[in-house]
Amino acid sequence: MTVLQVCPLLPSLEEALRANFKIVESPADDVVTAITSSRYGVTTEQMDAMPSLRAIVHFGVGYETTDVSYARSKGIVVSNTPDVLNDCVADLAVGGLIDVLRRLSAADRFLRRGDWAHDAFPLAVKVTGKRVGILGLGRIGGAIAHRLAAFDCVLSYHSRHEVPDVPYRYADSPAALAEAVDVLVVATSGGQATAGLVSASVLAALGPAGYLVNIARGSVVDEPALVAALESGTIAGAALDVFADEPNVPPALLGMDNVVLLPHIASATTETREAMGDLAFRNLRQFMTDGTLVTPVP
Repeated sequence: MTVLQVCPLLPSLEEALRANFKIVESPADDVVTAITSSRYGVTTEQMDAMPSLRAIVHFGVGYETTDVSYARSKGIVVSNTPDVLNDCVADLAVGGLIDVLRRLSAADRFLRRGDWAHDAFPLAVKVTGKRVGILGLGRIGGAIAHRLAAFDCVLSYHSRHEVPDVPYRYADSPAALAEAVDVLVVATSGGQATAGLVSASVLAALGPAGYLVNIARGSVVDEPALVAALESGTIAGAALDVFADEPNVPPALLGMDNVVLLPHIASATTETREAMGDLAFRNLRQFMTDGTLVTPVP
């Protein structure tokens, strides 16, 4: 019943863990299960140091920081916490989109500086009716699309495969999607398969009137290319909740008034984090009980 806790977790989850299992903070021979977060994962070196390890439980929907193929080769199963965070992540994506187009954060800074006393705030861009492309029409991408339909947005998407029974137009590449929309929302998974998927050419296709919203992973966007595109006016603006080297943010972005910067808070609500903690704990408890997981990764 020994569990490795790789990193700090939600206080209520840590309390439940300590009430039910023997918790250690370093790899040991008797560790059966490891619990971690999307940010930390479990390294291959840690797996090798725990000969009894049979399951890795992630607090979070992402698991790209764990080499799942390597884990499976060692007989280790892996879980994550899908679905319970869809709503809050989708809410934030729409919030970021509205913020960067209507320039809400910029207007807040304008007022706080006292500039309103001397000048009118510049005109922004309308949200309703915009052409929006969603890169990755999975659970979260679908939830974003559902919300944006209420804004009468014209929706299209690109995924590895066409999604059946959806009313949105399919684009056969990220560049084709970017070229056809006013706003590109990145909602795909992270990992090597999607690293740099939003490249300089995709940003160029989005164009000088186009906006980027990223609530997926920083690795999906070529960050130097994004900075260059914003500096040169290749795109109009961006709303970013994720970055390539968190918590480090490219200094050039900090002074840009057309960029909304958020500290990876898409799922950061009390309700959602508690639901994530509950699902992570249920995965751990079920594995310790019968050797199965509630939500194994695909």
